[in-house]
Amino acid sequence: MPVRKGWGQAVAILVLLILFAGCVGAGQSGGASGSGADASGYRTVIDSRGVAVQVPAEINRVVTVSSGLIEEVMFVLGEEKKIVGVGGSNIQNVWTYSYPLDDGGFVNGSDGRNILQVLYPPIKELPQVKGTGMAINYETLASLEPDLVILRVGTGGLNSMEDVGVQNTIQTIESLGIPIIVLKGPPCFDEPDLSTISDEIRIIGSVFRKEGQTDKLANYLESQTRMIVERTKDIPDAEQPTVLVFGINAHTRPPVIGSGVSEEHGTGSVKGTDTIESYFIEKVVHAKNAYRSAGSPLISTEQLLALNPDAIVLSTSYGYHPPGELYDATYYRNVRELSAIKNRRVMSLPWTPYYSNRLEYPIDVMVIAKAAYPERFDDIDLAEWLLDFYKNVYGVDDDTAKTLRSAQWMDWCMET
Repeated sequence: MPVRKGWGQAVAILVLLILFAGCVGAGQSGGASGSGADASGYRTVIDSRGVAVQVPAEINRVVTVSSGLIEEVMFVLGEEKKIVGVGGSNIQNVWTYSYPLDDGGFVNGSDGRNILQVLYPPIKELPQVKGTGMAINYETLASLEPDLVILRVGTGGLNSMEDVGVQNTIQTIESLGIPIIVLKGPPCFDEPDLSTISDEIRIIGSVFRKEGQTDKLANYLESQTRMIVERTKDIPDAEQPTVLVFGINAHTRPPVIGSGVSEEHGTGSVKGTDTIESYFIEKVVHAKNAYRSAGSPLISTEQLLALNPDAIVLSTSYGYHPPGELYDATYYRNVRELSAIKNRRVMSLPWTPYYSNRLEYPIDVMVIAKAAYPERFDDIDLAEWLLDFYKNVYGVDDDTAKTLRSAQWMDWCMET
């Protein structure tokens, strides 16, 4: 049943009792709230766990715990005004970046935003039920009186369904009498692929009884990656270039890489063979991930030089990084002999704080494809392709599409 008004102290006491009672064991979902409710007031939605969740027939108040995907899908469906609380600051913050040049100058960027701030500005003022690196504030959650919580595991510190903290979060929300739909993002899977993102999109469609719209959305996103697969699927293994998804490490700033000052922290992070980025590289683009181990570790300058990939794609890591940062930043001058730098084959993924594979994942794939095979994708003007993508996904006009491109700091592609 939905949360009743005026719980006040009772909610606080219940939360304390639950927290002192101990955590739920890994792999236990705790069941679906409201499963025995009157069928006339509830209906069933199957979430990513395979749990049959009883949700109200009429949903007017939703709390989302996500880094963007849930909110973006709700916008596409015209349901964004039902969001009454969000699960992190990344949707609401505005960012800047800066890096030094050899001549003593700086390159500065500003106004990096989650695209929801462009599409639906009121989201910036909504209450947060979960701060960065913090647990959910259940008293705040209950005070919002949501009809439903939609929570995405695999982002924002909720890393795995096997994590005890994740299971405790789900159980606590259910114990408050709030129906919860759980989505499983790519990090929840040993071998992530694009079908799981489409599944998440379709589950959200089921929640709002708009399955047709989410089918169309998922199919469009898949079609954009399918085009890339068709162009590259017949490339012989021996001709496939190596691509490294590289996250510049904030701990290296401002010392010069290779000076020994910050080597204990590593020169940057890489995406291993068990990540969705590696799936993009190898299964969609048909190139080779330059880093052949699992995980997303920090590597040293010597390791980066030894990998010497044919192309480098910069990801969000301790902030946003345009291609120029690896080309020109003072603290990376000792790696300028890398093939990717000498051949000007460095590109950047769009700004995605607390990266979580949102509706813009085809942009990631296209950037990787153009970095890996510049000649094969020479006919695609990335700057114009981005505008078409935003317009097709979000139904916006040309001016708004340009604002979205700028908010994700992708205007660098107009200079390439």
